[in-house]
Amino acid sequence: MRKLILLILVVSTTTGVFAQRQEKINLNLTNALVIGQMDKTEDRYSLEINTTELMNAYGVKAIPSLNVMKLGGDALVLASDSISKLMQAKNIDTYVLVSVRGFDRKFKVSGLKDNLETALGLSSLFGLYRADIVSISFEFKFFRGGKLIYSDMVKCGNIGDRDTVIKRFRKKVEKRIVKKWKKQ
Repeated sequence: MRKLILLILVVSTTTGVFAQRQEKINLNLTNALVIGQMDKTEDRYSLEINTTELMNAYGVKAIPSLNVMKLGGDALVLASDSISKLMQAKNIDTYVLVSVRGFDRKFKVSGLKDNLETALGLSSLFGLYRADIVSISFEFKFFRGGKLIYSDMVKCGNIGDRDTVIKRFRKKVEKRIVKKWKKQ
């Protein structure tokens, strides 16, 4: 009986260790074009600028898509060959799409294997803030060579206004950059 309990304990412990190792993925993120997928220009601007500032603060060369395309332009332009060549000239090989997934903490990372063009064609149904919400989930999709390489979810809780959303977003994304995304 003791050996059986010991065996079960060892198996469950090693299974937990392997699950943690698989969960910890290092993107080796060194550069990025940050693309906010929001309908409202001010929300898109807020997400792109805050994400770009955080990445630059931790040594990831990042630029917002607002510096690359015209205001109000179609996001599909970012998947074009001309923009791709421009990004290569600036040594940018990773595209990061940021969007609001919803106002609930139960959302999981989408398992879709979209290419960059398909993902850019989608838009977010949600704004950055809505009255009477207490949490918000942001989805980050990382593309290299036009293919999805990683997606991540950042969940922010205990929010009461738009400023609190930005404050919590910055705090959570900063931790995520250090722990999962940045080259170590």
